Amino acid sequence: MSKNLVIVESPAKAKTIESYLGQDFTVKSSFGHVRDLPEHDMGVDVEHGFQPSYEISSDKVKVISELKKLAKDAEVWLATDDDREGEAISWHLKEALGLPDNTKRIVFREITKTALRNAIEKPRTIDTALVDAQQARRILDRLVGYELSPVLWKKIRIGKSNLSAGRVQSVAVRIIVEREREIDAFKSKSSFRVTAHFDLGNGKVLNAELAKNIPTEQEAQQFLEKCVGAEFSIRNLEVKPAKKSPAPPFTTSTLQQEASRKLSFSVAQTMTVAQRLYEAGKISYMRTDSTNLSEEALDKSKQQITKEYGIDYYNRRIFKTKSESAQEAHEAIRPTDFSTLLGSSDRNEQRLYELIWKRAIASQMSDAQLERTTATIGISTTSEELVAQGEVIKFEGFLKVYLESSDDEGDEEQKGMLPPLNIGQILKLADMKATERFTRNPPRYTEASLVKKLEEMGIGRPSTYAPTISTILKREYIVKEDRQGFEREFKEITLANEQIKSKVNKEVYGSEKAKLFPTSTGMVVNDFLVSHFQDIVDYSFTASVEKDFDHIADGQLEWQQMIKNFYTPFQKKVAEAREEAIDKSLTSRELGEDPATGKKVSVRIGKYGPYVQIGDVEDEEKPRFASLQKGQLMETITLDEAFELFKLPRQVGFFEDKDMIVNVGKFGPYVKHDGKYYSLAKTDDPMAVTEDRLVEIIEEKRLQDSNRTIKEFAEDPEAKVLNGRYGPYIAFGKKNVKIPKGTEPASLTYEQVLKLAAETPDKPAGRGGARKPAAAKAPAAKKPAAKKAAKK
Repeated sequence: MSKNLVIVESPAKAKTIESYLGQDFTVKSSFGHVRDLPEHDMGVDVEHGFQPSYEISSDKVKVISELKKLAKDAEVWLATDDDREGEAISWHLKEALGLPDNTKRIVFREITKTALRNAIEKPRTIDTALVDAQQARRILDRLVGYELSPVLWKKIRIGKSNLSAGRVQSVAVRIIVEREREIDAFKSKSSFRVTAHFDLGNGKVLNAELAKNIPTEQEAQQFLEKCVGAEFSIRNLEVKPAKKSPAPPFTTSTLQQEASRKLSFSVAQTMTVAQRLYEAGKISYMRTDSTNLSEEALDKSKQQITKEYGIDYYNRRIFKTKSESAQEAHEAIRPTDFSTLLGSSDRNEQRLYELIWKRAIASQMSDAQLERTTATIGISTTSEELVAQGEVIKFEGFLKVYLESSDDEGDEEQKGMLPPLNIGQILKLADMKATERFTRNPPRYTEASLVKKLEEMGIGRPSTYAPTISTILKREYIVKEDRQGFEREFKEITLANEQIKSKVNKEVYGSEKAKLFPTSTGMVVNDFLVSHFQDIVDYSFTASVEKDFDHIADGQLEWQQMIKNFYTPFQKKVAEAREEAIDKSLTSRELGEDPATGKKVSVRIGKYGPYVQIGDVEDEEKPRFASLQKGQLMETITLDEAFELFKLPRQVGFFEDKDMIVNVGKFGPYVKHDGKYYSLAKTDDPMAVTEDRLVEIIEEKRLQDSNRTIKEFAEDPEAKVLNGRYGPYIAFGKKNVKIPKGTEPASLTYEQVLKLAAETPDKPAGRGGARKPAAAKAPAAKKPAAKKAAKK
C-alpha cells in the first residue's frame, strides 16, 4: 500500500502523473466532479443564506467508496486543475471523503517532472475564496434556471421539455438574435470600383485602382469616357519601411478562435483535443486568460529558435494581458517542451499541437521587416489619380513560422511586389473596368467570432464558452449550419482599345459556412427575457456579475451577500412575470388572409417548431397546417412564402411505376418512394427538386445499403451483420452487438449471433447507453408538427 494518494480529475491525467512520481505515490482519478446540487430539486435554501444541499452523484458513489478505502491509510494530495473549477472539485472531494481541512493541495500548470516536483515541495491547503467564487457561480446559475424556466414554460407554451434560461447562455442568444435583426434591416447600396491594368512589356503588368468608389453607374460611365485617349504616367513613387509583429501566445479564447479559423474545429472540439494534450503532458494548462510565459519557457523558446533559425530570428517579448481579471501568475498555452515537434500520433491532436507550438515560438521571434511601395498614377484628362500598391518582405522574422488568421471576410487580396517603375514613366493602358460592388451586411457570428465578442464584453470566462455554445445549440435556440447564397446581377463597364462597352454579369453572394443562426424559438425566448428580465440579458450587468465572482475569488466580497444582492430584485420580477397575462404576440403573428377562402393566415410556434396555419381551431372546417422550412423565421416569413409551404407534399414524377412524394419531416426534406424514405441533400430544395435528381438520390441510397449489409440470416430477417461507422457489428432486433476481435464477420453463423446477442446486456438509450453505429436512419414522415400543437 502506497503512503501517498494523489487524486486528480481524469484517468489520462492520473496515468501521466503516476509515470512521473514513482512507486511512493498512487494516483487515482475522481472522474470529474463527485458532488453537485440535486438533479430534480433546486437544492438551495434561499431562506437560510442560500445554503446549497450537495449530494454525491449517483455515478460517483462507487468512486468515492474506493477512494475512501485508499485514503484511510495514506497521506492524500489533492491535485485537481489550477482554476476555480479544479479548486471546487478538490473541496468537494475533501468533504465527500471526510478529509481534514489541512489536506495537502498541489497545483501545476503543466504535467512535467519539474512542475510536479515543485508542486510536491510547495503544497498548500484548499483556497476557500476560489471555492466560494465557483460556488457562487453554480448557485446563481441554478437560481436563474430554476426560477426562470417554469415562467418560460407557462408564458411561452411551445413545449416544456426544451425551454430554459441561463445567465450567460441567454446573453449569447441575444447577441445572435440582434445580429440577425441587423442583417434583416440592412439595405445594401451599390457603387462602382474602378481598376486598371497597364501593360509594361515583357509579360509584366501593373495593377492599380481608383482610391474611392464612384457612387453611380452614370458617374462611372463619365469617368471612363474621360479616360478615352488619356495619357497615364507615374506621378509619384513612395517607398516606406514597415514591420509586422507576432501575436501573443494563446489564451483559451484566442486558441478557440484560431483553431476555428485554421482547423475548422468547433469550440467544444478544441477544448476536448487540448484537454487530451494537457493530460498527456504535451501542453500547459489550456484554461487561461493570461498571455504570460514563464522564465523557463522563455529560455527554452530561445534555445529552440536560435538552434532552428539563428539568433537574428530571436526577440524576447513579455506580453501584457489585456483582461483586468486575468491571473498573471498563470501562463499562456504553450508546449511543455519546445524541442518536441510531434505532440501526438492522433491527427487532430497533432494539428492543434502544431498550432500551439507555432504561436508560442513565433511570439518570441523577431518582427518581419517589410518594404511597402505606393505608386500614384496621373491621368492627363482629370485630376483623379490611380494608386498601385505593393509589398515585399525584406526579412521574414516570425513569418517563417506563423501568421495569425483574420476575422475579416473582405475580398482584399494580399499585395504583391510591384515591377520596377520610374517617376514620369508613361504607361500603356491594357484595360480599365468599373465594376458594380455592393455594401455587405454585418457578418453572422461563427463560434470563433462569438467567443471573441463574449470575451470583449467581459461575459463568461475561458471555461464557460464551450458549454455555453453547446447548450444553446442543444436547446435549439440557435443552429450552426451552411447556407447557400443568392444570385444577383451586377454591371461592368470596360474601357479597352479606346472603346467603352457595358455588360451585365451574374454572381452568387451571401453564402454562409458554419455560421450561427437564431431559430424562431430562440427569438421568442429572447424577446420574452428582454421584455421581463432585462438584467439577465443586459450585457453590462452580466459582465459586472463576472467581476463580482472575481472579487469573491480575491476575498474582497462575501458570496452570500453577492447572491442576495442579485436574488432579491430578481425574485420580485419573477413573481410579477408569473402574474402577467400571456402575450400571444410572442408566439404568433398574423400574415393576412387566404384569398381563396377568406380565412386568416398566421404563423405560430408550437411544441414541434414554427408553422403556418390557415383558419382557426374554432372554425367548422379544420385548419390547415404547414411547418416552416429550414432557414425560415416566424418574424420574417411573408404571406407569399407561407402559401408556398402548402405545396408540400408534392408528387414529382414516377420511378419503377411508383410515385415519388417530396415532403419535409422531423429529420428534414425527404422523398417517399414505395413505402421507403430517402433524405434529400442539404443542397436540394424540396420545392424545386427534379424527377431525375430524386431517382439519383434513391439509387445512391440503395447502393449504400447494399454495401452496408455483410450477411443476412434466413432464420430471422431482423438479424444482420452490418458495416457501420466504427466497423462491422451485429444488428439483432433493436440490439447492436459487438463482434469479437479476430472473428471474420462474414463467417458468423446464426447460432453464433444468437449466443453473442444473449451475452450482450440491454442498454438504455441516451446518456450511458451504447453508442449507435453509423447506420443512417431514414427520415420518418411526420405529421405537420403544428397539428399536434394546435390541438393541444
